[in-house]
Amino acid sequence: MGYWDLPEGTGCVEKTWITTKLATAIGLVGSAYHLVAFQPDSALEGLRRATNASVTMASLGAIFGMATCLTAQAREAPEDPLNYFIGGCASGIFLGAKTHSATTGTTACLGLGTLAFLTKVGKVEGWKLVGPPKL
Repeated sequence: MGYWDLPEGTGCVEKTWITTKLATAIGLVGSAYHLVAFQPDSALEGLRRATNASVTMASLGAIFGMATCLTAQAREAPEDPLNYFIGGCASGIFLGAKTHSATTGTTACLGLGTLAFLTKVGKVEGWKLVGPPKL
């Protein structure tokens, strides 16, 4: 079952698990590219960097999934794109706290919140980024 198959505001644990798995996979792929581009001095250093990036991404996914679902329940507006903005913003705030930077947190809050908001709006309105060619 996919993320969009579950009704909004229900199945919070399942939705959080899906977003955490996806974010972890993205973290692992990003770590692999980073390790190739910037060679670590030792295998242990490479493992530490890969783990740090993957755990950070997993945390962002978990925070997004849980915040979005709980916001939908608390506001009693499950289809509102603002829930996704709040989830993305919560993830961005975590990133700012991890880096000890209010600027990073604010920027990530606005960026991730806007991206999540537009993703939900696009899903509701049926936006297509890529589709079959027009003949």
